[in-house]
Amino acid sequence: MKDAPLTLFALGASAPLGTAIATALGVPLAPHEARDFEDGEHKLRPLASVRGHDVFVLQALYGDARESPNDRLVKVLFFTAALRDHGAARVTLVAPYLCYARKDRRTKPRDPVASRYVAQLVESVGVDRIVTLDVHNPAAYQNAFRIPAEHLEAASLFATEILRRCGDEPLCVVSPDAGGMKRAEALAEQLERRGGRPIERALMQKKRSAGVVSGEGFAGDVAGRTAIVVDDLISTGTTLARVAAACRARGARRILAAVTHGLFARGADAVLTDMPIEALLLTDTVPPFRLDPALHARLHVLSVAPLLGSAIRRLHDDGSLFELGA
Repeated sequence: MKDAPLTLFALGASAPLGTAIATALGVPLAPHEARDFEDGEHKLRPLASVRGHDVFVLQALYGDARESPNDRLVKVLFFTAALRDHGAARVTLVAPYLCYARKDRRTKPRDPVASRYVAQLVESVGVDRIVTLDVHNPAAYQNAFRIPAEHLEAASLFATEILRRCGDEPLCVVSPDAGGMKRAEALAEQLERRGGRPIERALMQKKRSAGVVSGEGFAGDVAGRTAIVVDDLISTGTTLARVAAACRARGARRILAAVTHGLFARGADAVLTDMPIEALLLTDTVPPFRLDPALHARLHVLSVAPLLGSAIRRLHDDGSLFELGA
């Protein structure tokens, strides 16, 4: 919508990332009011006219001590509905981390398919498009929505940092399970294109039953190489720990991890402390607020603001996202 004014809102805890995106875009963040009432209800409203505007609303849907994912989801639903009520020409929800994306299929009788229910809620309030980054299953995410569902990848950000750290070292990109092979392949291709040399691939077997992860199979050659373990998110850290230990046992020279969303659930501190990983590359979709500060020395946080800013600009100009991050 080139002829419509571009307006960007950043709600709640997403304000710092929103400020960085606004700087990348060269536009100010639009003001809004947020009020929490004594009974737990809330109100958000824009403080500037949005009539005829192409509006982008940033809200990362993770939970913290102040707000649960459900709180943030309801707030952004009500806010986007208010934008449509007051004349916004188009509303795009930018959710760098999308809650419930992992629950995208039935694994037990009468299971919910929560990702589809979230999609129905988002569509029901008049959102025209959604943008997110490295969801657990991109195909399931795009099939859940009936509106355009844009999926961005952090592979280009990770590739730049990995090549800076590793130079001409022999590398092997490792997927922690079969479901992550496309993500690992995207990173390996980025590294090959930018580094001008072949990159090995490897795969760890993974089985999950009743929350217990198992599987010892490993395909690929990491001996004498720097192993790059790539995943969409880290929660307890047990999956990453298994893969790192397998790489070390098979002769990896050193081990790095590239993980888009750092959730760091309870117990992750202890797992990470004992993990043979030299550095953990993260993005700032979720600030590492749950992680023990003593472990922050091993973290390197990459900003997604330039990537999201470029995506917003291209969408506003009716451009293509196909080559974004190449």
